Amino acid sequence: MDQNKKTILKNFSPVKILIPVLLGLGATVWLFIKDDRLNDLKGITEANIWWLLAAVLVLVIRDAGYMYRIRSLTDKFLSWRNSLDVIMLWEFASAITPSVVGGTAIATIILNKEGIPLGKSLAYVMFTAVLDNMFFIVAAPLVLLLTQGEVFPQFDLDPDYVNSLKMAFYISYSLIAIYTFIMIYALFVRPRAFKWLLLKVTSWGFLRRWRVSAFQHGNEIVWASQQLKGNSFNYWARAIISTVFVWSARYFLLNCLIAAFADVSFGEHMLIISRNLIFWIVMLVAITPGGAGIVEMAFPSFFASFLGRFSSIVVVLYRLITYYPYLLLGSVFLPKWVAKVFGRSGLKES
Repeated sequence: MDQNKKTILKNFSPVKILIPVLLGLGATVWLFIKDDRLNDLKGITEANIWWLLAAVLVLVIRDAGYMYRIRSLTDKFLSWRNSLDVIMLWEFASAITPSVVGGTAIATIILNKEGIPLGKSLAYVMFTAVLDNMFFIVAAPLVLLLTQGEVFPQFDLDPDYVNSLKMAFYISYSLIAIYTFIMIYALFVRPRAFKWLLLKVTSWGFLRRWRVSAFQHGNEIVWASQQLKGNSFNYWARAIISTVFVWSARYFLLNCLIAAFADVSFGEHMLIISRNLIFWIVMLVAITPGGAGIVEMAFPSFFASFLGRFSSIVVVLYRLITYYPYLLLGSVFLPKWVAKVFGRSGLKES
């Protein structure tokens, strides 16, 4: 079997879909049981239906923004239909892999099988990772400055918990920044020097076992760098603007859900967006697929102050809208896509 086909089918196996579902559902049930809040589920009838519909609309707009970005990055090589396949499968891959890993390796294969050369596929995936991370790197200090520390949830009875959240944020932010600046140097400044450094480091002692992987990764960086050279100002501007757009939409979706259950002022809307940014930077180092279980457990700590008894309901709705649909949609899109790019025998082989 084609090695790419093996990788795709292995990573999208039913077991890998079932694990995050069980983790997420388990954490959700525990949230309701531990505080005896099963009766709070009735609170769903008190929701403002227009804000709930707005949340769904924002989700659709966000995905349209992702489609526009990948189509723009590929210089419209991908049609809108193919862009939809790519984004749905990319989100599917992200949903069943740990947040710290993401779906980038699978995304490279997906783009390559859509007819984009491997070097360009690597370039587009690496570039989107840099764009997304740069959004976090630039936005986080801004919200910390504008909110003057209010962005972190406050717990009068447990200041140690607040400090642990702050520590998790600063560690996650530092790791993202270090990784991103290394990638920028490797992709846009001196890719061959980066490849030489990888080979040099893996020539020492026990690190030699990774020398072949380092050589391969170094080549990938050089290929990707070559593909990104020579693009126009408009190309870079579209990439940056679309990235800001999709992440802003991703964050504002939660504002819609919270506003469906609580009266939220303009200032509180800004604080929710800011706190959501900090929340997801912390969640980026989650070790479970799609942050399943961890997101559900940490959510009330960040947003219960806006929601009160509705916090458990909103976290369920939030995951139902932003996470579980991609597991379902991915399962629908995957067989059709595999049949398209590998042939009708693709799903029968093992």
